[in-house]
Order: sequence, then C-alpha cells, then structure tokens
Amino acid sequence: MEIPVIDFNELDGEQKSKTMALLHEACEKWGCFLIKNHGIDKKLMEKVKHLVNTHYEENLKQQFYESEIAKRLESKGHTPDVDWESSFFIWHRPVSNMEQIENLPKGFCSTMDEYIAQMIELAEKLSELMCENLGLARDHIKGAFSGTKGPSVGTKVAKYPQCPSPELVRGLREHTDAGGIILLLQDDQVPGLQFLKDGEWVAIPPSKDNTIFVNTGDQVEILSNGRYRSVLHRVMAEKNGSRLSIATFYNPAGDAIISTASKLLYPNHFRFQDYLKLYATTKFSDKGPRFESMKQMANGNNGLFA
Repeated sequence: MEIPVIDFNELDGEQKSKTMALLHEACEKWGCFLIKNHGIDKKLMEKVKHLVNTHYEENLKQQFYESEIAKRLESKGHTPDVDWESSFFIWHRPVSNMEQIENLPKGFCSTMDEYIAQMIELAEKLSELMCENLGLARDHIKGAFSGTKGPSVGTKVAKYPQCPSPELVRGLREHTDAGGIILLLQDDQVPGLQFLKDGEWVAIPPSKDNTIFVNTGDQVEILSNGRYRSVLHRVMAEKNGSRLSIATFYNPAGDAIISTASKLLYPNHFRFQDYLKLYATTKFSDKGPRFESMKQMANGNNGLFA
C-alpha cells in the first residue's frame, strides 16, 4: 500500500477536481498523506533540521544515553511502557515559550518563527480544502479551532536515538493525536514511522525532497462526524541511525468549544411516522433536503408538518 501524495501544484487548473478527490479519499480512508510542492521554503526547512540536529548533538544526546530509559533497557531488557525518544515541545501560538528553552543554537528562535509562519499558512490552506470537500464553509475548521485567541500552534521536536535493541522498545508507542492537523518535517534517511491501515502497519518512508507528511487528529474526526479519521500510529526504534521528527500541531485553542459540524449531522430523535409523512411527498426527490427538514423538526420546529 502506498500512502497518497497530494501535489499542491495541481490544485489549480484541470487537475484540481482529481486532486481534491484524492485528498478527500486520503482523509477518509487513510487519515494521513504526503504533500509535495507545498510552498514552504526548502532552504528554510533544511536550516530548521540543521539547527535541531545541532541542538540534539550538543545538548541532548549524551543526556539521553545516561537517562533512566537507556539504563532500564540495558538492565531489564523488554521495556514496553516507555518511549525511546528525546524530545521537547515549543509553543508558538497564542504565546511562544522558545525564549525559556535552554541552550538553543544561535538563530534558532528567528528561524523557527519564520518557518512556523509558513507552516500555519499551509495548515490553514489544508483546513480550507478539507472544508470544501466536506461541503462546509471554507473557514469552518479555523473558526471552530479559534476560541478567543485563535488556533493553538505548537511543535514537538524529537530525535529517536540509535537503539542497541530496537526489538525491545518502541520509539513512540501506538496512539492517535489529540488535536487537529499535524504537519511533519521528518528525517530524509532514517525510517521508523508507521500508520495502521486496514489492520496492517504501513511503514512511512523517510521524506525525500522535504515533502511534508500530514495526519489528522481526534478533533478533525469529531468535527467531521467521523468522516475524516484520526489513525493509530507509532515510531519503531532503529538500530541504524537516529531519526529526526519535527511535528507542528495546528490545534484548537484551549477554550475552543468542539462539536460536530451541524451540516454533517444526520437527523435524530424523530418519530418514524413523521419521517414517513414527509417521505410520502418527497419520495422521488433528493434525500438531502428531506434530512435537513427532519433536523429542523428535531430542533424544535414541530410545526413543520402541520
């Protein structure tokens, strides 16, 4: 099985409908996909990766191999309840915490700010395309995520260190992501990421040419009434190299109220005899307006069929 690849250059012109259909299928059946020609400055992406790798090598690598996680693996063997990762989290919106993170390389903050500005644009473009495919207003996801201060944005910066016994520990245990749209800049050489598809674990290859890997989180599944899924994924520990992962989360604000888009809800809590009454006069018409009428009745407009 090959993960879907969305070419943003084909969103204009003759290929748009085909590309939109591919995106819709990826969100419904995979919960993840790759984007190429995404518009993010590739020199900037390379600079971000270089700065993260430098920070790890100079400040975190030795600390990790001296940590309790490494000692447990060496002394106890199978270690199913921990993650073989070295990571930290950066908040960007609504408030940045980068200035409080120790020992970041010179220029890290300004470079990351520039990178994140472009990633937010990409996330919001994606959210608009998803809304268009779902038949929602293009700004529905952004509005649902905004709360009082706009969507929350943060980045998990991780290295999955070279592991002497990868069969005994996970790089990162199986999980779905809690938030919204996740944009991953990952290693171009070391593998490890896997997604569950139709009961099988599918290996996501390293990202060549700085393609962006995208997956959707739990809040997109809730908002879309289950049509766009959040999918289980994991990271396998690797014996031949350390894997880089820079995952940016475009999430709801903490005070955002999340609910399924009303347009995507089926009617519910109605009497079947009322449905039959409407059906008798609309049997040979499209069912969509009939469902909308039943929603209105369920919401208290009981005079609808008087």
